[in-house]
Amino acid sequence: MTLLYMNILMIISLFGFLDSPNESNKIYIRVNQVGYLAGESKIAIAFSHSVIKENFLLISENSKSTITTIKPKPSKSKGWGSFKFYYEIDFSNISMQGKYYLQGEKTKNTSSVFSISDDAYQYLPDKLLVFMRQQRCGYNPLLDVVCHKKDGRSMYGPMPDSTYIDVSGGWHDAGDQLKYLITGSYATAHMLLAYELYPKKFDDKVNALGQAYPNGIPDVLDEAKWGLDWILKLHPEPNQLVHQVADDRDHIGWKLPENDPSDYGWGKNSYRVAYFATGKPQGLSKYKSEATGLANLAGRSAAAMALASRIWKEYLNDPGFADKCLENARSLYLMGRKQEGFQQGNSYGAPYRYTEETWADDMEWGAAELYKATGEKHYLEESKHYARMANTVSWMNLDSSAHYQYYPFINMGHFVLHGLVEKDFQDSLAAYYRNGIEYTLKLAKENPFGIGVPFIWCSNNLLTGLITQVILYEKMTSDLQYHQFMVEQRDWLFGRNPWGTSMFTGIPADGEYPVDVHTSIWALKKLEVPGGLIDGPVYSSIYNSLIGLSLHQADEFADVQNNHVVYHDDIGDYSTNEPTMDGTAGAILMMAHWAVDLE
Repeated sequence: MTLLYMNILMIISLFGFLDSPNESNKIYIRVNQVGYLAGESKIAIAFSHSVIKENFLLISENSKSTITTIKPKPSKSKGWGSFKFYYEIDFSNISMQGKYYLQGEKTKNTSSVFSISDDAYQYLPDKLLVFMRQQRCGYNPLLDVVCHKKDGRSMYGPMPDSTYIDVSGGWHDAGDQLKYLITGSYATAHMLLAYELYPKKFDDKVNALGQAYPNGIPDVLDEAKWGLDWILKLHPEPNQLVHQVADDRDHIGWKLPENDPSDYGWGKNSYRVAYFATGKPQGLSKYKSEATGLANLAGRSAAAMALASRIWKEYLNDPGFADKCLENARSLYLMGRKQEGFQQGNSYGAPYRYTEETWADDMEWGAAELYKATGEKHYLEESKHYARMANTVSWMNLDSSAHYQYYPFINMGHFVLHGLVEKDFQDSLAAYYRNGIEYTLKLAKENPFGIGVPFIWCSNNLLTGLITQVILYEKMTSDLQYHQFMVEQRDWLFGRNPWGTSMFTGIPADGEYPVDVHTSIWALKKLEVPGGLIDGPVYSSIYNSLIGLSLHQADEFADVQNNHVVYHDDIGDYSTNEPTMDGTAGAILMMAHWAVDLE
């Protein structure tokens, strides 16, 4: 190389005409990979170790033509970790539908491809149901096997311990194979409410067993009925309710459900323990749950059954099943009235369990749904009573909380009751929702991504709960002041986050999403199952405190990882990369909200 040529290169570099190989100059651009509806706000995030001194181009993927040039706006919020410079790239004025990407005008750094389209979320509600079917216990349509046929043998029940009872069915909770009424009741009721609000958003692709033969029933109702049938088994008598099948003796390594070597005292791949709800602390070994009653389980199970009684009567013309559901809704609710308080999950060999401590919200929901199903005024008055008790009690008013302490992550009862009461009470219910949203909005102003949730374990569940609460608040009030805030929470879930990844497996199909997830299906068969919502990022302090975490491969997000919150697409990180059944079910309503009608 001649001296003259070297001098020319130096001059060009000084003027910034060549990309620098220095990593400190790299620009990361984060977008919602699924896409944006034509008429909504569209704000990407760019960040770097250095000041960004260039504009960004919005480019059509098909024609490669530049649609517009955007000057980035510096964020007023503090950054996370080692990155100090954050910017907003606002292209909300673009409504022309198509596929696009953002590109730095000089550096040529690019974002993921995304769409602007009114049907960007089409079929995503049904994709989440694919994951739900994979979580089924009993007949599993993904694997075409029958598992855990011997569930289970009783503990804490009215009969002698170890008595056989039939509690087969339901869903495996997450990457493990436990089954909880805590989560199963919410998943069932959530899907039913999502259908009631958005009946035209769900397709019919499978039969009741989840096999690829349409049966004339929307798949979301087939899936909800899988949960209803299980709850009916858990409630064999008016004063009996099983709340959990199996415990953390399940956690013995990767295993396929049809060949489960866990041993609960009756041999491997045999009977599993079934815990009856007693309203008192439980535990068969060192660790004991806390409990003051069982109204949390009874209330939301009653809500699911009352919802089902209306849907199967009005939409599916099955009065026999509708009457059965209504009868069980009444008896479940009565159990909650008699034993107000909460029942938690049980652990055996480790301190981790579902630590739910709320119940008034569940009884409010159950009573409101029963009033809608029966017209009996005492249910309405009781729902109003529980609504006043539940008030603003939520994780949303706090900077942190224990694992599942405030569950479900949204009080659905306030929304259901809102349509049944007088104007003054409606205003109070809306104010309860608004109180939680306002607190999360304040938290969101402290970070450049505008995220309003604490990064405790299952932070993605908090996000879907927050998004759903804003959706329902808008339905209650027609107040859209939080709409952009809601869109930013959604966009985080699909890639507008430090890692640039979706938080749902297989969504979008051509994007960056979790693959190396903490499940046996992936560990043993390398099967990617779309639609599962992973736990999500956690505070680094939580990650560093958990037992048994270890990364199995180099961290692909190492260059954007920070010391505030962490996420790893790694099978060894059960704290951030384990898809959950109830988290996935809890995202179905929000997915349906953005999808277009199928008819």
